Amino acid sequence: PIGPFGGASAEHWLGVEPQTGRDLFARLVYGARVSLGVALAATVVQVAIGVVVGVAAALGSRWVDQVLSRFTDVIVAMPLMIMALALLAIVPSSFPRPVLVALVIGLIAWGNIAKIVRAQTLTLKGLDYVAAARLSGWGTWRIARRELLPGIAAPVITYAALLVPANITVEAALSFLGVGVKPPTPSWGQMLTAADVWYQAAPQYLLLPAGALFVTVLALTVLGDGVRTALDPRAASRLRIGTGRKREAKA
Repeated sequence: PIGPFGGASAEHWLGVEPQTGRDLFARLVYGARVSLGVALAATVVQVAIGVVVGVAAALGSRWVDQVLSRFTDVIVAMPLMIMALALLAIVPSSFPRPVLVALVIGLIAWGNIAKIVRAQTLTLKGLDYVAAARLSGWGTWRIARRELLPGIAAPVITYAALLVPANITVEAALSFLGVGVKPPTPSWGQMLTAADVWYQAAPQYLLLPAGALFVTVLALTVLGDGVRTALDPRAASRLRIGTGRKREAKA
């Protein structure tokens, strides 16, 4: 490293990489865009497949429900990291790597949300307003679009908010193992891999991406918990009761 603190200066706020001289702040910010983009895209794929499969299993015939439920069980039983490592290792490097990582994560890890959607749809299917829509002559998919999807929106949004930090961690792990985002495109996991050689001479080279990953995952996890509380009437009611009791105790 050039200068103290890895070459940190007014020109390079967080210093530069050893040997290459690339600005760490620029790579950290660009790596955030890559990691968050991959995580969000993977979450969208997971939610889309999970909602379609879950609703189809709940509204289909008994045979359709059995087939889709067993297929979902197979997906849930798959070890995510091992399958992702195997798939990413055999795909040609000419394919856009961030898109590929997002697709692999999304196509392997949609099983849990499909189970949640199926259970919620089965609960809503027996309610009076759904039966009234069926008696009025509405088709199955119209009922699903107009009556059931709004009812399952809250648990789906809550689970999706918790999937984003989990997918960031998976993307970082895949890049750390060398099968995720490839150089020169930076990602936090890739920066951690490169820092393995230089962490003694330039510890900030390791601490900066690790700290950014930790803070981002923690913040998104807290956000997901807040979304769950806001969308769950029972949790919100308990929160209001607890706040009211604290105010009474202070008074």
